[in-house]
Amino acid sequence: MQRRNFLTFAAGFAGALALAGAALADAAQSKAVVDAAKAQGVVGEQQDGYLGFVHGSSDASVNAAVNEINAGRAQAYRDVAARNNVTPEAAGASAYKQVVQSRLRPGDYYQTAAGAWARK
Repeated sequence: MQRRNFLTFAAGFAGALALAGAALADAAQSKAVVDAAKAQGVVGEQQDGYLGFVHGSSDASVNAAVNEINAGRAQAYRDVAARNNVTPEAAGASAYKQVVQSRLRPGDYYQTAAGAWARK
């Protein structure tokens, strides 16, 4: 039964990510800004499933792009959490472990379990 619950959660999460991806299609410019900031080591993936600043940014467009993408992720995590009786925080952490970590590219920054920034 526990495996079935996990599979239901994973399927629901994948569906929410697909919806978040569609929302990001409308925000292609934000994604491009964030991708550039990731390449520069300014933005990385936090262990809670959200984007974070490795080094502070005074660039308003980077800040806005990170906020926009994080808002989309937050909605996806709330949707998955509601369908699976977990908290949005648990859904975000699960997304980080199951999806985000596998998509990190060489040179990308991410948070370790201890909360420190590391480079892949």
